[in-house]
Amino acid sequence: MNTVNISEKILAKASGKKNVSPGEIVEATVDMAMINEITGPLAIEAFHKIGVGKVWDNNRIVMVLDHQVPADSVKSAELHKIMREFAKEQRIPNFYDVGFGGVCHQVMVEKGHVKPGELIVGADSHTCTYGALGAFATGIGSTEIAAVFATGKIWLKVPETIKINVEGVFQTFVTAKDLILNIIGQIGADGATYKAMEFDGSTIEHLSVSERMTLCNMAVEAGAKTGIVNPDEKTLAYVKDRTSGLFKPLKSDPDASYEKKVDLSVDGLEPQVACPHSVDNVKTVSEVEGTPIDQAFIGSCTNGRIEDLRLAASIIKEKKVKNGVRMLITPASQEVYLDALKEGLLEIFVKSGACVCNPTCGACFGGHMGLLADGETCISSSNRNFVGRMGSPKAKIYLASPATVAASAVKGEITDPRKLK
Repeated sequence: MNTVNISEKILAKASGKKNVSPGEIVEATVDMAMINEITGPLAIEAFHKIGVGKVWDNNRIVMVLDHQVPADSVKSAELHKIMREFAKEQRIPNFYDVGFGGVCHQVMVEKGHVKPGELIVGADSHTCTYGALGAFATGIGSTEIAAVFATGKIWLKVPETIKINVEGVFQTFVTAKDLILNIIGQIGADGATYKAMEFDGSTIEHLSVSERMTLCNMAVEAGAKTGIVNPDEKTLAYVKDRTSGLFKPLKSDPDASYEKKVDLSVDGLEPQVACPHSVDNVKTVSEVEGTPIDQAFIGSCTNGRIEDLRLAASIIKEKKVKNGVRMLITPASQEVYLDALKEGLLEIFVKSGACVCNPTCGACFGGHMGLLADGETCISSSNRNFVGRMGSPKAKIYLASPATVAASAVKGEITDPRKLK
């Protein structure tokens, strides 16, 4: 009887073994490695100290400027310069400078750097996003990725896997973001520490690649090592449209073993909101409805894709952002920005009174735009609401879907998007 799940299969393949077991330490060969300008300069410094001279494979490294772009200070400009010089020194072709990429996790997927069955590491915690395409992807530290640059290998502990089986049909304006917030609210911010979260079931099968990315992106908010979805025809079509490279998809066996299984239904699921100051402090929108807001943000590696912008635009079209509320829209990449431009979505946002920003981590990261003052409240489609995440430690951040954020921007208070049908 075959009882191996997808995460174990990928790590076995990467370590050259027939099989691996949860808890086992393996030396695995990395398929792709990614850095951005926040984590990258430290990785580059550590790499130079190793003294090997050349990276193990310049075609398997992706470098993206995304957190503070365009540079907002001399310090960030210097970080950008370090990245540019390293890309030139090592002849790294997959370097995405300002204006050529966007948020690193979106760029990795849409530019064809992620393939099913691969092991991918990135010096950013939300690298787990790529599990949406059936890859084992995880975030690691800057010095650790320096070692990967030098050797192409990494030591990993094979994680236990929690299988989350989801059935049912979403109501209008209830989304994958509401599902993952609900899951994190149930299992807690440490409920999947160093586990793989495998999403399955008829609901997951019907989700788009974009929606699966939202699920996997936030797996780390439950402490998970990765989030992953078994590849299907949607996955293969998406990948084949974006790369000509060869790949071998792997899938969990029908009777695969798991640490535990969680069965959920989205029938009747309400829009969810993560309240300050923890991602697992989740309530239904009806429980927090009416909370006044100062800012509404749609974007980030969680919910800045074209489907997210379409959803928000469908709610805000021919309406106005409430006086006294700032609404920021940040497409996740140049490609998403262009698609939104062609579809007229940006015009809808601008006419509503929203501020459309360039592709960047921006407000989510709290680096150089959309900062909150003392006592202000923001509702955001991003992935973290920690104290000080978006500016003042005395500000409050609520996390929700793009639909809930858009509806709240119109009303000036947290609002159930289903009431604006």
